[in-house]
Amino acid sequence: MIDFLKRTWAQIDLDAIRNNYKAIAQSLSYGCRAMAIVKADAYGHGAGFVSRTLRDAGVTWFGVSNLDEALQIRDEGISESILILAYTPPEHILQLAENNITQTVFEREYAQQISKAAVEAGVTVGVHIKVDTGMSRIGFFCQSENGIIKTIDEIEQVCALPGLYAEGIFTHFASADEEQDDGCTQRQFERFLKVIEGLSGRGIHFSIRHCCNSAATMRYPEMHMDMVRPGLILYGLSPAPWLQGMLSLTPAMELKTVVSMTKTIPAGTAVSYGRTFQSVGETEIATLPIGYADGYPRGMSNRAHMLVCGKRAPVVGRVCMDQCLLDVTGIEGVCEGSTVTVFGRDKDNVISVDEFASLSGTINYETVCLIGKRVPRIFRSGGCWVGKLNYIRT
Repeated sequence: MIDFLKRTWAQIDLDAIRNNYKAIAQSLSYGCRAMAIVKADAYGHGAGFVSRTLRDAGVTWFGVSNLDEALQIRDEGISESILILAYTPPEHILQLAENNITQTVFEREYAQQISKAAVEAGVTVGVHIKVDTGMSRIGFFCQSENGIIKTIDEIEQVCALPGLYAEGIFTHFASADEEQDDGCTQRQFERFLKVIEGLSGRGIHFSIRHCCNSAATMRYPEMHMDMVRPGLILYGLSPAPWLQGMLSLTPAMELKTVVSMTKTIPAGTAVSYGRTFQSVGETEIATLPIGYADGYPRGMSNRAHMLVCGKRAPVVGRVCMDQCLLDVTGIEGVCEGSTVTVFGRDKDNVISVDEFASLSGTINYETVCLIGKRVPRIFRSGGCWVGKLNYIRT
């Protein structure tokens, strides 16, 4: 077993991530490949370990949010292509060029700025053009016929700028995970195609065209084009409950903690801040070293469960910054040092990330991303523990 502080930790199954990628790759249309989205520390799973695992499984493109994330996985030994999906200040153009990092361009003025910076630095930077077909976030705005014509004109000008190599073009779907999206995804796809066709008519072609996020990758094989951008499904989670089962996926993360103390309290005893829970009868209480600073939300107070000794135990009292409490009355074998499963499997019982997210009023994306940085990640592959990631100390 890897040596680490056995307080609260996340277990990451790298085999699950590898197998999830294989399931995705096998589902793709002929000639399509997958860009692995590893932003936000690989959705909280540990960008370095995850990126190396995916590279070894055959991934040749990685997507991140910003320059620091791109440089992070470069430092972790990733030499494959990287696309920054959002803004990078033009003054960092040399870092983009020196590290072979591709930048998203989402408006003419920004393109002109990074072109000027590239020319001044004597470099050429690869870019992907972002088209806003319905997300209204970033991108060349083309949600009407006039907008499409204007976007085609502007992108044509951008592709002629010195210092930039326009390798790709992409858009992002706003509601591909909605079971009834009123045809929005189809309309976005059609707008995207019109932009591409309009540019092709002017002699501008892109080697990589991509639009599918995780949900669209699963639902719309006709939209796969040259590349898809799976994120959440790489980590074994579904973008929406109704999409579960469309691919054979295994959740990669489990969150664990331990019992630090047990005590028996008499009836009528208040528990934790605000005394929001009072024992009805004699109650066995287990204190756990996990709280909202670790990513266990205060909103779980008096409503969630955890697994201990294979049994469900309710969270009682308010969740504190560093600790919370379980009612373990009637569960045999609970003692100091017992492992507790916050989400994941314990014997025949499972608390899924989706159940956890629903109870805390959020989505599975946010749940795994918000596991705190004082929670070490412990990695398993081939039946063995192969490494750890400690953000506080190495």
